[in-house]
Amino acid sequence: MSDATVEEPLTILIACDTYPPHLNGAAQFGYRLAKGLHARGHDVHVLAPAAGPGPSHSELDGPWPVHRLRSHGVPTHEYWRICLPWEIKREISLLMDRVQPDVVHIQCHYMVGEHTLYESVRRGIRTIATNHFMPENLDPFLPFPRWFKRIVARNSWRDMGKVMGRAAVVTTPTPLAAKAMKDYAKLNDVLPLSNGIDAAAYEPRPGELIEPHEQPTVLFVGRLAEEKHVDVLIDAIAKLPPDVPARAEIVGGGEQRPALEEQVRRLGLQDRVVFRGLVSDEELRLAYLRADLFCQPGTAELQSLVTLEAMSASTPVLLANAMALPHLVDGGRNGYLFEPGDSDELARRITDILRLPTEQRVAMGRRSRELVERHGIEQTLATFEALYAGRQVPQPAS
Repeated sequence: MSDATVEEPLTILIACDTYPPHLNGAAQFGYRLAKGLHARGHDVHVLAPAAGPGPSHSELDGPWPVHRLRSHGVPTHEYWRICLPWEIKREISLLMDRVQPDVVHIQCHYMVGEHTLYESVRRGIRTIATNHFMPENLDPFLPFPRWFKRIVARNSWRDMGKVMGRAAVVTTPTPLAAKAMKDYAKLNDVLPLSNGIDAAAYEPRPGELIEPHEQPTVLFVGRLAEEKHVDVLIDAIAKLPPDVPARAEIVGGGEQRPALEEQVRRLGLQDRVVFRGLVSDEELRLAYLRADLFCQPGTAELQSLVTLEAMSASTPVLLANAMALPHLVDGGRNGYLFEPGDSDELARRITDILRLPTEQRVAMGRRSRELVERHGIEQTLATFEALYAGRQVPQPAS
């Protein structure tokens, strides 16, 4: 990432309902946004739930301050924490007194984002809202029948419109997500704006020798949650023909891991499916570079940062034909889409690609890398700077 600076640095408060050490796309975007804006010379502050029990506090030992709000664990999720309005409203007000932000950028319409937006609007501070979330993402963590979950989703969409409708500008990563927000949250002027990716970070370094795997490897990266459908990839590995002895490498943690490990044992795939768990950034970079294919079977992806990372490493992709994933596939040139949940089709597509001559697979990887260019992080940051300053930015063609 470049160290480009701006003529008039701003004090920016980024309000997140999920932020590292949480591991999900929204948390990673919040971190990368803060990192990119800090590198461009802005005074960045992040507001997020505390990662554990205890009072609100500020973490001042990093490159930018992270202000943590008192939070509470959720019994149905391994790490998600929520903030209660009556515990955080005064804390948010006091923080704004201290920070005096020029602009506030919320990342969600739930507790932290909602009450930060209300306070910033009350003070006349320019506020940008970005949505990374579909209400249906909550389904696996709500121990209720389907009919009740539909009511929760409708209410969440309505609340999204009520909260984010008060922002000066609303963005979301893809045109598909913008359409959903128009249809269900009644937000008519949502700007599709890619989360952005520092693609160069996933390229081989000068003189670096990437040691290939002994067996062809299909990589998945992400939270092991119900909506990711990693079980479909495991079933596909079991269905590969004998002349395609591919293995699956699964990076990430989550509540579904025990069930997935049991599935691997039941299918006798212990030597062909490896669970890496949580890995460092450098280990993840190498995992992308060593993989022969990247697979995302998830059906609730607003953009899929991990797919962009894999494509940055010049890796062919196999993605479920759902949500925003079709925007990342140039059919047959950098990979394929498959019907969500269809492990037979996924197995056929894995077989098709791994049977290609090496030069054709390399060409598919190059096409992945070309497609990522339009998602460059510097373009995303420059657009947000324009929005912070109140400048008009071009609307993408519908």
